[in-house]
Amino acid sequence: MLFLVEGLLKIYKLDKFDNEIFLYHVYKNSMISELTRLEDEGIYCFSNAEFTEDSKVLSIDYKKFKEFFLEKNILTMRLMDTLLEKTHQLQCIVNRELVFDATAKVAFMINQDLEMFNKLKRQEVSFMLHIQPETLSRVLKRLTRNGTIEIVEGKINILNQEMLVSTFKGVGV
Repeated sequence: MLFLVEGLLKIYKLDKFDNEIFLYHVYKNSMISELTRLEDEGIYCFSNAEFTEDSKVLSIDYKKFKEFFLEKNILTMRLMDTLLEKTHQLQCIVNRELVFDATAKVAFMINQDLEMFNKLKRQEVSFMLHIQPETLSRVLKRLTRNGTIEIVEGKINILNQEMLVSTFKGVGV
């Protein structure tokens, strides 16, 4: 098992034309490895990973971890929380790629990871969200015009959290 102690890791896949498809980021103090089953340590679905800043990774021998902790019900709840968080990440990817329109994608990222949104260049954000840079610009203008966000010196500030959330949840304010 791999655990990101410090830094930032980008997880992505390559399509049949070798185009990078961004999936999600792994942040510090998070598990990198995807456990499929507790009985074995096999990996059944692969993706690519790239450190985007200097990072430290803790490598844990899964067999020993299982023997000393899981089989004795020590850290079991914490591991379950971590695995459920990974499931939540997958649900978010499905929403982002299959359900959300461009406005919902942008609103969701601003709500979930404003720091990352403000840290990246707009080109990188549009790449991560799989939308055109022009579309990102139009969405940001729309969110600014309706009073949901403001942009000060290129940085996004949320003015109306409830309206922002309703943009991707589809519930009125």
